[in-house]
Amino acid sequence: MNAPDRLDPVFDGLSPAPVWAHFAAFCRIPRPSRGEAAIREHLLAWATARDIAAQVDAAGNLILRKPASPGHEGAPGVILQAHLDMVCQANAGTPHDFTRDPIRPVRRDGWLVAEHTTLGADNGIGASLILAALEDDTLIHGPLEALLTVDEEAGMGGAHGLEPGLLNGRLMLNLDTEDWGEFYLGCAGGLDVDARATGQADPLPAGWRSLRLSLAGLRGGHSGVDIHEERGNAIKLLVRVLCDLASDAPLRLALLRGGTARNALPREASAVIAVPAAVADGLPARVAAWQALLQDELRGVEAGLSLHLDDAAADSVLAVADQARWLNALHAAPHGVRRWSLDVPGVVETSNNLGIVELTPNGGHANFMVRSLRDSGSAALAAELLSLLTLAGLPATASGHYPGWTPNPDSPLLALCQRVFTRRFGGTSTVKVVHAGLECGLIGARYPGLDTVSFGPTIRGAHAPGERVEIASVDAAWQLLGALLAALARGELPAPA
Repeated sequence: MNAPDRLDPVFDGLSPAPVWAHFAAFCRIPRPSRGEAAIREHLLAWATARDIAAQVDAAGNLILRKPASPGHEGAPGVILQAHLDMVCQANAGTPHDFTRDPIRPVRRDGWLVAEHTTLGADNGIGASLILAALEDDTLIHGPLEALLTVDEEAGMGGAHGLEPGLLNGRLMLNLDTEDWGEFYLGCAGGLDVDARATGQADPLPAGWRSLRLSLAGLRGGHSGVDIHEERGNAIKLLVRVLCDLASDAPLRLALLRGGTARNALPREASAVIAVPAAVADGLPARVAAWQALLQDELRGVEAGLSLHLDDAAADSVLAVADQARWLNALHAAPHGVRRWSLDVPGVVETSNNLGIVELTPNGGHANFMVRSLRDSGSAALAAELLSLLTLAGLPATASGHYPGWTPNPDSPLLALCQRVFTRRFGGTSTVKVVHAGLECGLIGARYPGLDTVSFGPTIRGAHAPGERVEIASVDAAWQLLGALLAALARGELPAPA
């Protein structure tokens, strides 16, 4: 690792120090999805300096290997798994370049927080726990393999590209969940639906006024974990306003932009519109009325919602037919929870997130991320979206399908995790299925029979600015990881039921 004097002072005194030292590097080195080369090179150099065997596979995943502790060579091999990339989100007005700038966390009330950007605790903390385990020669463990994947947040490209035969372990601990004291045993699968169309620009009508309508201040969040909270979707809300304004007065659309990540709830959206001068005079009152209505509808959920109208510049607008196609399709497209699970009460089964829209007079693009605990559920909802977009005359495709992770309540690894948790911390843990896309299902498809459990420290606000991780829960997760590896090395894994 880097010398301690190079660490950001915010990490001073945090325990366990090796975990936080690694996370400091994750904060310092940019790692957007499909831009993980710098952090991977850093970790390759780190591994070489410690004689830890390292391999980069064809997909760009980093695989690290450490032999068993002396006397435990016959223990079952364990794969420790996390991803290297992070969701890159910043508040409007925050000048942050995620390809160059470091993350600047602060400490507040027992949490490490990124105030105006995402923190990258998802999944930098999980990866840091794994790296600390690899370099700690006091831990007792069997053969260890670390699988640090790339491109998880933008399509699970690393897991999709993982080849059979590279890994030897038959047990896997995934460290990509966000509620301490809970063991995850299943997750949703999903796919993307993308609409793309070219357009024919029309000139700005003579004498018309150009204005920018911006919707901001929403909470955003994880499009799987937070989808059930009925948070606002900035794109859907703004399209609703635009459709209303266009219903009884001339309005031409010059630009519509919202969302920056497929798996994040859109916090902000803006549109550049053109209207006759006489219509422009009445817009501020209508926009104020819409703001009041939306604030009332989302009272208690979106306290920061705002709708602003400002002057803007435009020299062309979407063709009338293109504008109608896009606005009608986006207005009609579903967003949010489609179905709750009947098998796992309290868990969302199927959902959709309209995550990104970019429309200009020359064409546009919209992305929908569909999730489901059932592959048939995600396929059915994706087919509905494709039908809707086809009816609207917008070419659309479905791609990037990844399978869900089917729960195995008889998992021997889960039984051990629960027993070790109680022995170490007292009390009982809980078992959950999460409506989010962990890589466990994809990896399990390539390595049939892999027994997998996921756990991690408490993280809040993943995929949105203000993301934070509870400092004490990181120490607890570290203790649990070490205790689990020791129990497996000592042969405590129960026999399969």
